[in-house]
Amino acid sequence: MGLTVYDTADLPAEDRFEWWREVVSQGAGATDVTSEDRAGFAGSMEVLSLGAARIATLSYAGLRSQRTARLIRRSDPETYELTLLLGGTMGVSQARQETLLRPGDFNVWSSSLPYDSQSAGEPDGSARAVVLHLPRSFLPLPAAKVDRLLARSLPSGSGVAAVFARHLTSVVREAQSLTSVDEERLGVMTWDLATAFVAHHVDAADRLPPHTRHQLLLKRLDLFIEDNLADPALSPRQIADRHHISVRLLHRLFADRKETVSQTIRRRRLERCSADLVDPRLRALPVHEVGRRWGFTDAAGFSRTFRGAYGWTPGEHRRTRPAGFMASAG
Repeated sequence: MGLTVYDTADLPAEDRFEWWREVVSQGAGATDVTSEDRAGFAGSMEVLSLGAARIATLSYAGLRSQRTARLIRRSDPETYELTLLLGGTMGVSQARQETLLRPGDFNVWSSSLPYDSQSAGEPDGSARAVVLHLPRSFLPLPAAKVDRLLARSLPSGSGVAAVFARHLTSVVREAQSLTSVDEERLGVMTWDLATAFVAHHVDAADRLPPHTRHQLLLKRLDLFIEDNLADPALSPRQIADRHHISVRLLHRLFADRKETVSQTIRRRRLERCSADLVDPRLRALPVHEVGRRWGFTDAAGFSRTFRGAYGWTPGEHRRTRPAGFMASAG
């Protein structure tokens, strides 16, 4: 498995900060890291290798990170570091630009130019971020254009940024259960989405290879389906219309998957129902209302569909499955 976990809690208190400095420098090139509370510093990091791309999830006390011209001359991995801030704040300065990141913001910085950042934690003292390491030579976009994004705040609330942010956080969440084959496939997908995200912001979408555009559209379709499962009218026609494509193209896009569009909608709805039926907070909600929450407007039809997928009725599922159990719809 490509997941490596680092945690200062595994070390004596007096060694934690220096060890953290070394680990950070291994990932993004030599970096001068300082903290106002070296003695009480705490941090953890999970690094997931996905081929050429690496995703690091960090949680750490407030600190300052500087990459100077001297440190760059010593070593330069020639990467772009794409950060999604999850908690706390981060002030960033590079290439004569400055910005303040808040939770939900993306930022791009280059290992090849001097860089300065100051992180402040949330009320509990921790800052949290996901960082994607991208080899610069692999990005099929002009460096001069990409560098315009350095030290800029790029919100992740909508569009391709929202798709990319959800992808990163879901990969991180499932990292421990991924197989080597999963990691290889997700590496390609992550690279495609990162490229699409950067291209969108530098107005270079026309430079994207067809495969990358294909993957981005699929992720947008997946996100739309996920966000609209509760709508009884969700259908291939509605999905195609909302994305300005034909139903025929929609089905072609799903042709390489194990499920059709309609089967995907059905499975995801059933999985949400399965989880809700054993949620203690929803015990008082009638079974047919659970189905209605996820687009099943006909109680008898919901029961038949659920039984056909799992081999038992929704009521039996609620009575016999433990809290937190979620069956997988075949």
